[in-house]
Amino acid sequence: MWFKKRSVLTYLVLALFIYLSMRLTEFDLSKFKDFRNMIDFLSHWFPMDFSLLPRILEDSLETLAMAFLGSFFGLIIGLPLSFMAAKNTSGSKFVYHITRVGLSFVRSIPEIVFGLILLTALGLGPFPAVLAIMFHNIGVLGKLISELIEASDPGPQEAMKAVGAKSWFASLFSILPQIWPNVLSNYFYRFEVAIRTSLILGFIGGGGIGQRLFNDFKTFQYNSVSLDVLVIMIIVILVDLFGSYVRNRVI
Repeated sequence: MWFKKRSVLTYLVLALFIYLSMRLTEFDLSKFKDFRNMIDFLSHWFPMDFSLLPRILEDSLETLAMAFLGSFFGLIIGLPLSFMAAKNTSGSKFVYHITRVGLSFVRSIPEIVFGLILLTALGLGPFPAVLAIMFHNIGVLGKLISELIEASDPGPQEAMKAVGAKSWFASLFSILPQIWPNVLSNYFYRFEVAIRTSLILGFIGGGGIGQRLFNDFKTFQYNSVSLDVLVIMIIVILVDLFGSYVRNRVI
């Protein structure tokens, strides 16, 4: 009986949150009565202008490079920080708490805010966008990997310490092999997110295909916009397939 009352209360609270959220966001399905306007708008997207494909591919490579570097450097820096942010490997409570707070602070700042700050300081171009993606990924990957470390099997670590291995050595070589497939999975997911993020950073002058997409929208070149979107979709799908392949090979 108590369980049923609790379930009813949970559903009532959930329904209240849904109602309030719909009011705050002006959720109104009746607005779809003008859906024909969207159809008319999308009709201007076709046929695609394939004459611009070489330049779009060039900008796509720049976007891929931005996303890759930002994610890779985020992993390189976030990985050692994740060991400091895990309870079972941090060494002291002070190091644990200060690292967790630092990662939370960096993670709480969106890439576009980093981008606006860095673009003002360093000028327009892809380099500030790479740094913006890197800073945010340090916070995200640091947190995700620290949780994997805390959930790892302590047996191998204790065995290495028992035979005289130093604490950091035991932590690195007993835990990292256990979590490495999941680390790669998180990395490739963040790589996909970074591709989409680089598009937004392109809107504020970060370069790549995002900047081309923004310019095509502003100049009403919808035949080019459709090709931009298609190339972006293909890139994300290929990165996802490649990430799955690498992860399966590691496992």
